[in-house]
Amino acid sequence: MVCFPNCKINLGLYVTNKRSDGYHDIETAFYPVMFQDVLEIVPATTATLHLSGITVAGNQADNLVWKAYQLLQGQFPGKVPAFDIYLNKTIPMGAGLGGGSADGAFMLQLVNRYCQLGLSNEAMAALALQLGSDCPFFIYNTPQFATGRGEKMAPLPISLSAYSIQLICPAVHVSTRDAFSAIVPKPAPVGLSQLASIPVTEWRGLVSNDFEAPVFLKHPALADIKTQLYTQGAIYASMSGSGSALYGIFKKGERAVIDSPLALEEVYVE
Repeated sequence: MVCFPNCKINLGLYVTNKRSDGYHDIETAFYPVMFQDVLEIVPATTATLHLSGITVAGNQADNLVWKAYQLLQGQFPGKVPAFDIYLNKTIPMGAGLGGGSADGAFMLQLVNRYCQLGLSNEAMAALALQLGSDCPFFIYNTPQFATGRGEKMAPLPISLSAYSIQLICPAVHVSTRDAFSAIVPKPAPVGLSQLASIPVTEWRGLVSNDFEAPVFLKHPALADIKTQLYTQGAIYASMSGSGSALYGIFKKGERAVIDSPLALEEVYVE
């Protein structure tokens, strides 16, 4: 059985509070984008994770797909068999696109369907939160206004289907921990829960990402890419998450031609 975990972009992102548990409270709007990995499970005698595509750093035990599999095995002893798990990575890591989180959440869904565990979306979202703060979003995989660590969500009635989205993925890895350490929390200047009522043409100068300032200071080439997106016609452009991916929202069929010293991967979503 196979599925295609997709990424997300953040339509605005504000860090509003440093919590006593070491986490931060945020306010953001998650929006799914169909730039996808490939995840497949095949019954096997011994559980094994097979990785291909972009190199995934770290140990197998830290991979969110493997963690999701082990989590369900622990929850449903005897009901979740051994699988050969094949993950082909296309979504880059350290890009603010949530690719690893998507892989973990989609693994929960895949095993739930294959093994007929009967888990509701709400139950899977609770399990997904054990994997990471933004993992629950990918269980629902629809536009959401998110608060708390990103796990408290409410549906956001917004669609960008009338536009084209150009996604730029530079060969720059941004550490989420380092990015948060450079932020001074403050109240959100814009109520993103009402983003659907604000025309996209008014987002520039109004909707922002708190991580851009510290990340652009460290990586000026990223700021230049955002400038190029705007100078070549983007209605709105931003960095996603804690970076380093950037995106531009254009009139249907339009896009920018980016000139950068950084190696880039580009995805164009009609």
